[in-house]
Formats: sequence, structure tokens, C-alpha cells
Amino acid sequence: MVEQARQSQPVGTRMPQNDADVCKAGELQWLVGKPRSEIPVPVDVVNRRVVCSTCPVTEDYSPYRLNIFYNQQTGIVERVSCG
Repeated sequence: MVEQARQSQPVGTRMPQNDADVCKAGELQWLVGKPRSEIPVPVDVVNRRVVCSTCPVTEDYSPYRLNIFYNQQTGIVERVSCG
């Protein structure tokens, strides 16, 4: 079903592969364990979300969105991922 959906989409709008790092989370993995004050100012503010790991967020998935989760009490970055 997913493969069929990929084939029916016009070129340039295809769904990214599951293992693709389209949001470039891999480039910011160095933030894990660092204070959130070290998070660089984004060039693309629309596709970046910085939020505490216990705060409510929308559950819509966007492979292009970079999520940076930090501990609300300590301010330490816990996870960097696409979604």
C-alpha cells in the first residue's frame, strides 16, 4: 500500500524513505546532553520545534520537521529527531 502511494505521487512530492534523515537530525545529535541554550538559531524556523519532553505537542508527523526535546527541569537536550 505504501509502495503504491509512492508510485502514484508526482515526481518531487514522493514520501521520503523511512531511513532518510530529511530533517537533518543527524547533524544536531551533538546537542544531546547539552543545555538547550546551545541550540543554534535556526535558518528555517517553520520546520523546527524545540519543546520540553513532557510538554504537549501536536501529533501530526512531518518528516521535514526537526524536533529537539529537552528536560523541563534541567534544560538538558534529551533527544533530536525528525517528525
